Amino acid sequence: MTPFELRSVDLIDIGIVAVLLYYVLLWLQGTRAVSLVRGLLLLLGVYVVGRLLGLYTINWLFDKFAAAIAIMLVILFQPELRRTLERFGRGRLLGLLGVAPVSRGSYYVRHIVRAVEQMTAAGIGALIVIERLSGLTEYLESGVKLDAQLSGELLLAIFNPRSPLHDGAVVVQGDRVMAASCLLPISESRLFDKRLGTRHRAAVGVSEVSDALVIVVSEKNGQISVAENGCLAQNQTRVQLEEKLFSLYKAERARSKGLPWKLWKK
Repeated sequence: MTPFELRSVDLIDIGIVAVLLYYVLLWLQGTRAVSLVRGLLLLLGVYVVGRLLGLYTINWLFDKFAAAIAIMLVILFQPELRRTLERFGRGRLLGLLGVAPVSRGSYYVRHIVRAVEQMTAAGIGALIVIERLSGLTEYLESGVKLDAQLSGELLLAIFNPRSPLHDGAVVVQGDRVMAASCLLPISESRLFDKRLGTRHRAAVGVSEVSDALVIVVSEKNGQISVAENGCLAQNQTRVQLEEKLFSLYKAERARSKGLPWKLWKK
């Protein structure tokens, strides 16, 4: 075999590494680890420059402290690594890879819609963030961790005005309510309707920095709004909300059944 011969097994190897890198980037997106990765890339750039230019002191420092840097990275990324292992344990990441089923469907859509409908009738404000591919760990850390089974009763209990968790957003990952009372970024868009409040601005804000679908229930008039991709669709009916959620869960289920190598078509 010549040094430049490319075997079929090498293509498989490259494909597996590409898929792993793809999911690592998805995992990092929306987390505080992004800033750490930037710093790591900067250090790597300094190391490469030092090697190319033959800078003795920089090379000596990196050679002597390589093991310490590796241990430091494990410590810094410990929260993210723990969450990733927990997701593997629940089968969520395996479901995205097409190995394990993802437990999503019409059952959870009915629970969400029923809770939203009851909150609308009672004049209870709500902010529900449904995670897709973009990670929302940064916002999960700002709230109270629950990691509870999604249900309409749980959503109603959280957003009850007497509940200590009602002020803020609920973050939903698949069939789990991961956290409540979460703080979200406020949209600074000048195109935003000035008559809308902080809850709507927060919904648009998080949809601007992620691919999450955000449901807002107005406390003033009970109006249902849906934020997606930085846009806010107001005065949504129950039917429209159901259609949006069904399409979301259907797309997630199709992705979980597909093979990872199909992602290159995107």
